[in-house]
Amino acid sequence: MTSSEIKIKVTVDENHLPHQIVWEAPDAGETSACKSMMLALWDEKENNTMRIDLWTKDMSVDEMKKFFHQNIVTLTDTYLRATGDEATVKDIRNYMSELGKRMGVLA
Repeated sequence: MTSSEIKIKVTVDENHLPHQIVWEAPDAGETSACKSMMLALWDEKENNTMRIDLWTKDMSVDEMKKFFHQNIVTLTDTYLRATGDEATVKDIRNYMSELGKRMGVLA
């Protein structure tokens, strides 16, 4: 069995708002900067999801809309791989397609 480590460094301003987010992982190669991150962890003891959602001050509203939409779409792919529930995935994909158009992130 092997293990890997992912490091996330968040630099905050005087108001504790994220100014810069940098992450690195040995398997990914070099360090990368990003404007936003969403980290979800399942707490088995509490039977609940713990989340960390951060974005930098220079992330635009349009970028956030795309980031949010793409996260839901990729979560749908994860859900399908984990459950095989194609009927629910079809409904979510249809909804996200329409929502993406209303949000202006899809044509």
